[in-house]
Amino acid sequence: MNVRRIGLFGGTFDPPHFGHVAALRAAAASGRYDLIEVTVAGDPYLKRVEGDVRDAALRLAMARAAFGDLDLVEVSDREIRRAGPSYTIDTVRELLADCDEVDLIVGADLAEQLNGWREADEMRTLVRVGVVPRPGATAVVPDGWVSYEIPMDPVDLSSSYVRGLEPTSMNLRHYLPESVIPLFQSARG
Repeated sequence: MNVRRIGLFGGTFDPPHFGHVAALRAAAASGRYDLIEVTVAGDPYLKRVEGDVRDAALRLAMARAAFGDLDLVEVSDREIRRAGPSYTIDTVRELLADCDEVDLIVGADLAEQLNGWREADEMRTLVRVGVVPRPGATAVVPDGWVSYEIPMDPVDLSSSYVRGLEPTSMNLRHYLPESVIPLFQSARG
């Protein structure tokens, strides 16, 4: 890999929506990254305890459909291939074996939770954090983390909101890329 600086945008992507697309476009436009890796969580242990999470292969297919054509973006299955729960620290270590710098790209709603992530003390020394604004969320990055804001207009949308909608194409086309809709609908039965 001939990449110096990677932006890591991980998530469950159940489903990937226009808010994710806007965040990735803003990150790419920021000029901070040579590559942005979208990593689909294989076993999103925190989400799993909240309820059903769709199959990892389907979430990967939806992420590829949503983000595959975006500038600088590469959708990865590295966490799906890894057995057990998906931890960001493991992905950061893998990426640092092939590049100089890794920056996490997180929504403002997640920034304050960084100290609760697995091996946060080590991760704090390995990465910088690019924070994407979210409506109603103030980006409060815990002390000790190096962070910056990725400028963009916040998008008021979440995957849980989309999952709660009637799954007609007419409803979904306001929230999901067109290529994601049939995949998302197929998973709803």
